[in-house]
Amino acid sequence: MTRPRILALADLKPRDMADRLAADYTLVHDIAEAGDVTAVVTAGNIGLSAQQMEAMPALQMIAVNGVGLDAVDMDQAAQRGIRVTTTPDVLSPAVAEMALGLALACTRQIAQGDRFIRAGEWQQGGKLPLGRSLTEMRAGILGYGRIGRALAEMLRGLGMQVLYTARSEKPGAPDTFRPDALTLARDCDALFVTTSGGDSTRALVDAPVLAALGAGGIVVNVARGPVVQTQALADALRDGTIAGAGLDVFDDEPQVPQALLDAPNCVLTPHIASATEQARRAMAQLVLDNLAAHFAGRPLPTQVG
Repeated sequence: MTRPRILALADLKPRDMADRLAADYTLVHDIAEAGDVTAVVTAGNIGLSAQQMEAMPALQMIAVNGVGLDAVDMDQAAQRGIRVTTTPDVLSPAVAEMALGLALACTRQIAQGDRFIRAGEWQQGGKLPLGRSLTEMRAGILGYGRIGRALAEMLRGLGMQVLYTARSEKPGAPDTFRPDALTLARDCDALFVTTSGGDSTRALVDAPVLAALGAGGIVVNVARGPVVQTQALADALRDGTIAGAGLDVFDDEPQVPQALLDAPNCVLTPHIASATEQARRAMAQLVLDNLAAHFAGRPLPTQVG
């Protein structure tokens, strides 16, 4: 039996999951050779454009290894009846864990302390300024989806007061609703950005929001880079408008603005929030499950919409 041909724009991890994909399908990596494929494996940051879809007239399914859809032309997919799947839930604990880690790195000066020791300043009698206790801060979660709720549960477990903003108040939620980003920032000390990307959330955290957060506040972004206005954030870090930031995502990855690289009160990680072996294995398994269901004519386990 001839193995189905699929276009693989993203690698599955760990390695044995990529090997399983290669064992079950004939992989095509160049879109110029993908005219006959019916399925594509991509990632949230890679996506699939309308122009790419047009080059694949037989395309029936897009399997996204991740939850972000802002790089997938969903309008084109809907017009052509192309089904789209993601890998929800399984990466939420890992991303929430990273958000917590970045917040601790900001407030307890973990990255600064590492640089301080490596530079020999401790041996020379230097001292770092006092940090702040994260657990004494009020947490604000901008985006109360799966990741935001997983993070809220972790923060409540630390005894923190948790506020959230979403499109609407969630009945029965254990956390306190605020109607918009500005109000949320005004009422919290640690602003966690976990909302979805796309045009509707672009620059949602802007200069007024950062000013409302205040000089003792921190911003943690594990969502998408454009949700936080980069220049406004750089200015706020430089001017002391806020105390610090922890960023795992950026506007034009892997390019990071020099102003953020130069900010000593900004902790940077290279988009690794979901990069645990457990999370990536579970994500890859969902991709494989969706592909298997597609080629067997079964309902897709995690179809969007």
